[in-house]
Amino acid sequence: MIARIGDNEAEGAHRVGYNGVWSLTTRDDADNVFVPSYAGLNFEHIFDGHVWERDRLFEPRRAPMTLRPVAENEVELHQPPTPFWGLESWTRFKLVAPHFIDLSFRCVPRKMSYRHGYVGLFWASYINAPENKSLYFWGRRDDEEAPRFHQFCTPYHNHESTVVHENEPPPPLATTPPVPPWLFTNYSRLRFSEPLMFGRWRDRVLGVMFDRTAGIRLAHSPSGGSATPDGRDTNPAWDWQFIIRGCELNTAP
Repeated sequence: MIARIGDNEAEGAHRVGYNGVWSLTTRDDADNVFVPSYAGLNFEHIFDGHVWERDRLFEPRRAPMTLRPVAENEVELHQPPTPFWGLESWTRFKLVAPHFIDLSFRCVPRKMSYRHGYVGLFWASYINAPENKSLYFWGRRDDEEAPRFHQFCTPYHNHESTVVHENEPPPPLATTPPVPPWLFTNYSRLRFSEPLMFGRWRDRVLGVMFDRTAGIRLAHSPSGGSATPDGRDTNPAWDWQFIIRGCELNTAP
């Protein structure tokens, strides 16, 4: 596995604002799992259910970041307190043999900007023209008792796009109306049971495993990665969110 990690800067075909895993390839296949102009594990949104301006939601992509080596096969993206939300964050990517990337994320709110008492963080992975756009996870419908494997492929963008954990109590997160359509504001009837999701890309499996269920949400878009080069289809986004409740100023959650 060969991974290239980058900040919000543009380079060549890679567009500005797409921090994270710029490319993921192997020695046997130079094709990028992620859309080359975008990224995987892209820190995309900060949201609080009250502020809906697009520039505010996309602040992680717009605010400066620095990339530094930490150790062999490990780097860190540091984002100083963002201009509006005031969230400072550190994201570490460590390549672990034979084919893993360990991601750790830490953040500290430097000013209290969160009207409803929580902050939502959102990561996007733009998948490069998979034959199967679906995500898979172990879970259940909200009217089922026993979990099973589910194939999760939303029919269009912003439609039943977020899957919460089976133990997350209703109602959904507090919001200030009118609530615009975003992936994180639209909920699926499906709920996940185990903290993992995966999809197929050619002859490989791309999986994401979490170390907790609390605060984790899965998300999907069939077209978030824009059109394929031939214009005949769209690239899906396999996404996830982390909800932090009860934030305290200058304290790491």
